Amino acid sequence: MHRYLPILFFLLSTLLHAQDILLIEGYFKKGEFEKALVGYQQLYKRNPSNSYLLQLIKTHQQLKQYGEAEKLIKERMAIDKTPMLLIELGYNHQLQGDTEAAKNLYDDALAKIDENPNYVYAVGRQLEEHSLLDQAIAAYKKAMALNPNNNFDIQLAQIYAEQGRMEDMFLSYLHFIEDKPDFINNAKRAFGDFVSENRDNENNTILKKLLLKKIQTQPHDYWYELLSWLFVQEKDYQKSFTQEKALYKRNPESLDRIVELAVMAHNDNQDNAAMVIFQFVLETAQDIDTKLIANQYFLDIAVENASEKDHPAINKKYEQLFNEYGTYEQTLSLQISYADFLAFHLKKPDEASAFLKKSLQLKLSPFQQASVKLKLGDILVLQEKFNEALIYYTQIQTNLKNSTISQEARFRVAKTSYYKGDFDWAESQLKILKASTSQLIANDALDLKLLISDNKYEDSLRTALKLYAKADLLSFQNRNAEAIALLDKILTEHKGESIEDEALLKQAKLYEEKQQYDKAIANYQSIIANYGDGILADDALFFLGELYSEVLGEPEKAKTMYEQILFNHQDSIYAVEARKKFRMLRGDAIN
Repeated sequence: MHRYLPILFFLLSTLLHAQDILLIEGYFKKGEFEKALVGYQQLYKRNPSNSYLLQLIKTHQQLKQYGEAEKLIKERMAIDKTPMLLIELGYNHQLQGDTEAAKNLYDDALAKIDENPNYVYAVGRQLEEHSLLDQAIAAYKKAMALNPNNNFDIQLAQIYAEQGRMEDMFLSYLHFIEDKPDFINNAKRAFGDFVSENRDNENNTILKKLLLKKIQTQPHDYWYELLSWLFVQEKDYQKSFTQEKALYKRNPESLDRIVELAVMAHNDNQDNAAMVIFQFVLETAQDIDTKLIANQYFLDIAVENASEKDHPAINKKYEQLFNEYGTYEQTLSLQISYADFLAFHLKKPDEASAFLKKSLQLKLSPFQQASVKLKLGDILVLQEKFNEALIYYTQIQTNLKNSTISQEARFRVAKTSYYKGDFDWAESQLKILKASTSQLIANDALDLKLLISDNKYEDSLRTALKLYAKADLLSFQNRNAEAIALLDKILTEHKGESIEDEALLKQAKLYEEKQQYDKAIANYQSIIANYGDGILADDALFFLGELYSEVLGEPEKAKTMYEQILFNHQDSIYAVEARKKFRMLRGDAIN
């Protein structure tokens, strides 16, 4: 045991030393400088390192004990010739108003870089520490001039950003990319703090001008990529596509970037741009997989935006693709998409089910089988064959435990039970899903659980909740007019009950789908006026803001909605997005 005592004493003293440091730092941060001074004096006496020296100097300066600080610096300078101490002495003079003496000492520190360019690291950091940004810029530029292999463009860019010199900042990052093209993704993250969706934002204009000039004089791939990225930030997918086409023509190896751009445009509800981009992919792709992906997205978008008269043409296109590529494992995703179209749009659920049951006979992986069964279950729910649907969903849960698709199947089990009116079983499944690894599933599960738990106790017969679940099912079945009518019944017969705001919100979303915007606005405003303290108030504000902004072109009204979220619902899941949209509509220069 005795042989371990030295180690034990060492560990104990180290722990106590660390606690001392935290205590002293705490005094300094709280402005208790007299206590901090005593502590730092003891630490410096115990270990006369530069870090403790600097803290001791800072503490003296906070107490306006400039003479003591100068004495410490000069004592150290007698044994340590680092230019860092010249900067400290200069800053000590600056704090006393002696700017001329300070400038001379800063110049002396900069001159040391001529003797040894490696001094720039300590000099630059120390100048930045004291917000002596012009001098720090001079230090980095001097070191780069002395040795062309030195590159301090990142440090310069960060200083320029702090000074608000946007063009110099962008130029420094671009210069660094020329030297190290792999830095491009880091540059995008840095630029993301300064550009916005607003294409008229001054920073966007500056960066665009610089990139176009680079393309004209040095047409490297990374300039096209950055310009494409900037157009994506502005949600101008057509212009981004122009840059991506130019990139592809320079390196026609893969269409992956262009496919990814088309998907982004689709996800951002810019389907016209997405269709143009996918059309290019279809005309250009040589491999079957890329052609199939583009065709499926093309058809999915067409279906989403189609009226009934367009359905025969879409059906014919699906049939043409199956004639060309077959109904094999390779086209499974397209088969699932077609079954959805048959069931939910052509109103042929039996034909869709039969089609998918043939797909299950292919040599599929367990995950592929699960995808087919998930869609089969949905089609059976559409037909209100709930028990048969539950069998398929449960099979997925059993075969692929703990996977995302298994969690999705569990949510479908809960939703199906809810449609059936088996609210207690649905709620038990939703409790489990609140901890889902998929944030989307977890959020959906929480929303449905709250709907059930908030409304199942008010009426022992659960009449209103059953009506709402039926309206929800009608919406799932694309029978929106019937769903709206049933929600009207809830709003009339169960007025004042806790389910009223849920019914208003659900109905508002259905009105939006039918482009009955005045009715949607009335519903949202009713929630805001009568349920301002309820859990759906922020939903109503955000959806109304989106309606004004994205559909009706009334930015001032939209701004008011987003502003109310920021002031009255700071903990809302929409708070971050609302702040971003509010600042953009207000014309702020950065995100």
